[in-house]
Amino acid sequence: MGFARTCSVALVGVEGVVVEVQADLEPGVAAFTLVGLPDKSLTESRDRVRAAVVNSGGEWPQKKLTVGLSPASVPKAGSGFDLAVACAVLGAAERIDPRVLADIVMIGELGLDGRVRPVRGILPAVLAAADAGYEQVVVPECAAAEASLVPGVSVLGVRSLRQLIAVLTEEPVPEEEPDEQGRPDPLLAGLRVPGTGAATGIHSVGAAQHDHDHDLADVVGQTSARTAVEVAAAGGHHLFLEGPPGAGKTMLAERLPAVLPRLTREESLEVTAVHSVAGLLPPGKPLIDVAPYCAPHHSATMQSLVGGGPGIARPGAVSLAHRGVLFLDEAPEFHSQTLDALRQPLESGHVVIARSAGVVRFPARFLMVLAANPCPCGRFSQRDSLCECPPSAIRRYQSRLSGPLLDRVDLRVEVDPVTRAQLTEPGARGESTATVAERVRQARERTAARLAGTPWRTNSEVPGRELRSRYHPVAGAMDEAERNLERGALTARGIDRVLRVAWTVADLLGHDRPDAVDVALALHLRTGVPRGVPMAIGALT
Repeated sequence: MGFARTCSVALVGVEGVVVEVQADLEPGVAAFTLVGLPDKSLTESRDRVRAAVVNSGGEWPQKKLTVGLSPASVPKAGSGFDLAVACAVLGAAERIDPRVLADIVMIGELGLDGRVRPVRGILPAVLAAADAGYEQVVVPECAAAEASLVPGVSVLGVRSLRQLIAVLTEEPVPEEEPDEQGRPDPLLAGLRVPGTGAATGIHSVGAAQHDHDHDLADVVGQTSARTAVEVAAAGGHHLFLEGPPGAGKTMLAERLPAVLPRLTREESLEVTAVHSVAGLLPPGKPLIDVAPYCAPHHSATMQSLVGGGPGIARPGAVSLAHRGVLFLDEAPEFHSQTLDALRQPLESGHVVIARSAGVVRFPARFLMVLAANPCPCGRFSQRDSLCECPPSAIRRYQSRLSGPLLDRVDLRVEVDPVTRAQLTEPGARGESTATVAERVRQARERTAARLAGTPWRTNSEVPGRELRSRYHPVAGAMDEAERNLERGALTARGIDRVLRVAWTVADLLGHDRPDAVDVALALHLRTGVPRGVPMAIGALT
């Protein structure tokens, strides 16, 4: 009887569970049994592994073979177990020393010719292996850079099963024939899911800080909206832009990720893990270090927005926008139930999806930007009468965004149409993205210094109770906001959000505590009612 074991990783959401792959050979009729709650793609690994071993020069054992995946109670999905199954079988057949395999984690799909293909979720799988105490990991060669992001783990990248057998048996490592020049590497196909990427509005590099095609200086006028974008980036506040078509709402939203600071190492690993599981990690860029930008179409389903799908749930748009921007253009056109599903992740910073196959938890701390027209035709305004929509149609259109959802939005700005004078005026360009991003970075540093030792990173995350008890504004600064609360213009949650925005304005202006001017600007950005203070942050500094 021959027995060998090695390890692989099963992913549940973005969290991994180390799975022990055991192979047992017994005398009897040749058969291959795979047990341990495998899905369809994993069950098919029996044929892939057999063909890969034979085509790699190995001899397939003609005995009763049983491969067990332990713990058996955890569902296993995907083809990433192929490499571990093949090596466990070869260890049981004594082609490889079983003692060498015991402490190695192997992740990768096998082609019929023995080539090792990449799979989704390499980074979270290696993170799980490191947390479990494993120090050696074998992954496909083209995914080795992604696996190497995890510290304290020795990563071996292999291109074929032949190479891995040679390494484990201390034989000369064979050279693999290179692919034809000028043709894409077919092994990279496993890193991405067809039908995803920049064309879908779900990507991580479309509006990055180094993208000079998205500069705030291109936005003409819109002083209030530019200030709202800067405050949103500095404090992590959600933003609602309302205005007629062509006023610049999408331009502002596309330039917001470039204003956000670069991700820290911890944040980069979180974002990269989500995109790796979703199959959106671009080849050649193993680490995402800029804020992601996600702009789903208004026909998106609830599952595509918050996550889900058949079997084990996949991350949705709210998770793909983690630590970045989720832009919902034409927000009233989204299904009302889909929008209301955003309430829980907006408050908690994560989304929990329960399915029959298990419960998964995805991170979802994003900055939401809503954009909407004032009416179905888009021309409704308090100053002129170009709109032809009946009042009932306007009310019905505006009521598609529920009050509880809008109450979670800190900044609400009306984007006015750009005039001819603003477009043709020489020197009408505003501050560049680099200038605004530097102010945002300094404001984030002041916030971090004040919140040091707490679990919060931005002003938008600080609970209202802590704001009122620990972080006090200047005496009398909140008088106007309190009068708005008495008149019913603000709710109790609304006044807390005004105070959060006031702290962000104070951080942008370099104030130790919010004063009356900071609160007045926060009230203007919350209610849309002018308070007699300049709207441009640069004019106040």
